[in-house]
Amino acid sequence: MRRPRLPRLPRTRAGRRRLVQAVMAGCVLALLPATWLYVSTADRLHTTADVPRTEVAVVFGAGLWDGEPSPYLAHRLDAAAKLYRAGRIKVVLVTGDNSREDYDEPDAMRAYLTRHGVPDARIVSDYAGFDTWDSCVRAKRIFGVDRAVLISQGFHIRRAVALCEAAGIDSYGVGVEAKHDITWYYGGTREVLAAGKAALDAVFRPDPRFLGPREPGIERALGGSR
Repeated sequence: MRRPRLPRLPRTRAGRRRLVQAVMAGCVLALLPATWLYVSTADRLHTTADVPRTEVAVVFGAGLWDGEPSPYLAHRLDAAAKLYRAGRIKVVLVTGDNSREDYDEPDAMRAYLTRHGVPDARIVSDYAGFDTWDSCVRAKRIFGVDRAVLISQGFHIRRAVALCEAAGIDSYGVGVEAKHDITWYYGGTREVLAAGKAALDAVFRPDPRFLGPREPGIERALGGSR
């Protein structure tokens, strides 16, 4: 069996220079979306103490462990509960994956919030938030959210804010703290790659995987006064 040939470096100095220039150009292009995220959200990030008062908070799913919110998701929900108790928000929209009968992020998020002081009537569930763009578009087009506080980890919150802004939601981001473990490093690395998709979503604005009819959950949770 013949061994596959490895690519050869250019033999000439000019060829090697062109190769280096091409690699550098590729790196710059790869980092442009991440740069866009940082620049476009620079004035949109806050803490739970100084985020503007807003009727709706959106909490993005982050996985379940044995049917319960993962530690990362629990931190997001803790921040939402804190904002509710402080009177800075009135309703929490929990958005996550319920694509399988045995996996239900929104209901697990709802149960966690009710255990931490958020009334069930003040929680609205989006069962088709399969990724950040889908969650933002559905928040706007299905649930009628025009302005919101978004809650996620620091490595994800800029992308969430940029995409929800692109979807038409006036957004503020709260990036909750997280232990710098392997999940955190994985999340940060993944965001560099996800930034490219985010840029494409913001430009082309595709429909989410599921849309469906308008849902009055937010209006009901607010008592009909918006």
